[in-house]
Amino acid sequence: MLTTRIAAGGSDDVEATDLLELLDRYGAVLWEDGRHRSNVTAFITDIHMKLRAPRFLQFSQRMLDDAVSRLKEAGNSNATVNRKLSALSKLLRKAYRMGDIGPLPEFTRQKERQGRIRFLEQEEEERLFSAIGAMSDIFRRLCIFLVDTGARFGEALGLRWNDIHGRMATFWITKSGRSRSVPLTERAQKAIAASGGRSLGPFYGIDRQQFRKTWLKARQQIGLSHDKDLVPHVLRHTCASRLVRGGIDIRRVQMWLGHQTLTMTMRYAHLASGDLAICIPVLEKASQREIRLS
Repeated sequence: MLTTRIAAGGSDDVEATDLLELLDRYGAVLWEDGRHRSNVTAFITDIHMKLRAPRFLQFSQRMLDDAVSRLKEAGNSNATVNRKLSALSKLLRKAYRMGDIGPLPEFTRQKERQGRIRFLEQEEEERLFSAIGAMSDIFRRLCIFLVDTGARFGEALGLRWNDIHGRMATFWITKSGRSRSVPLTERAQKAIAASGGRSLGPFYGIDRQQFRKTWLKARQQIGLSHDKDLVPHVLRHTCASRLVRGGIDIRRVQMWLGHQTLTMTMRYAHLASGDLAICIPVLEKASQREIRLS
């Protein structure tokens, strides 16, 4: 293997490396095994393939800017670029701390546009869940659990029986790596209880692809096949929207959903705009005063 060595800090030498070598060296330390690590591996590999000179002693600002440009040229949205850069930054920071590479470039978050957040109205939920239930009862109960807990699909599948204590469920396998517990609605408890015969957990062993096929078929049956935003993640959005619409403050919604930053939760803040109605009497009073003065 071709290597280049330079003096680092006037003492130890540093070998030229590439992103895949660093990922192989530190991937298991930085990311737990599972779907998230698989995604990170794909992100880092994509960036590696887009670098004009993949081996480096220092990941320069020019390299970073060029990688961002090439990601965008390949059709990556700003949101996707940000996810890939987040993985890259974490990997490079670790390599820098370990003395494998030189100083790091400045990472600038790409501006993301607020997309439309799709959520289910009550009537839509009833029709969709009914269509799913006609094909699979456990898929229907999984949907109920997801919409009433806001859990991600993988979190629900990773739930084990000893993670459920009375009206509380604890999710240990989460996107952030931090566990969280949420209380269960009555129908969420019933959805779990009906899976009593399953070995490791209430939704253990469910096939993701089969669930998705059933979802798409049900969407078609209720006349919403054209609605490409109506994907299973809508159930998590629906849970969040109902909490905000019901007057739950954003901080509590953040804790419920397990968002690492409040920025993620703020996507739902506009749904609480009904609270702004209390501003109207103030403006009405002010306008009436202006009329009297004129």
